[in-house]
Amino acid sequence: MLQPGLVDVLVSKEIIVEKVENGSFVSVDYKGILENGQVFDSSQGRQPIEIQMGAGRLIKGFENELMGMALNEKKVFTLAPEDAYGHRDENQTHSFPRSEVPAGMIPEVGMTIGLTTPEGQQVPARVVHLDDEKLTLDLNHPLAGKTLTFEIEVVGISSTPTQTTMP
Repeated sequence: MLQPGLVDVLVSKEIIVEKVENGSFVSVDYKGILENGQVFDSSQGRQPIEIQMGAGRLIKGFENELMGMALNEKKVFTLAPEDAYGHRDENQTHSFPRSEVPAGMIPEVGMTIGLTTPEGQQVPARVVHLDDEKLTLDLNHPLAGKTLTFEIEVVGISSTPTQTTMP
């Protein structure tokens, strides 16, 4: 026979509230929304994203908002450009002679192309102007200068990765 109060103690030991902390792997369902209401990204219909907290692979403001959240907790937050992809930098717009466009490539305004740095790193660039003589590319992140709202839910917290990535 259990003593009065013992059931409460046993039940309370079963309730473990996990919190997002530095180094943990967090699975998140999310929706990203621009100021005009347009959804720019979402995990709906896909596997939640898994983030290793503190690994530096996520925009600063998103990671800050995740820190301390509990499993199954939902949150809506808005990030200013400086906490997201930064402000637009007009110095990141560059023009190149049309003769430098690789043979067979037919660039169009709005197209995103990959540039390779001298170190071999791929950098996305958006074609913003095109004429017979030159091609103008914008190397800013497409969301630079934008205020972003996120609707998120923490759906998993682990000390090790739970998702495998394809090579």
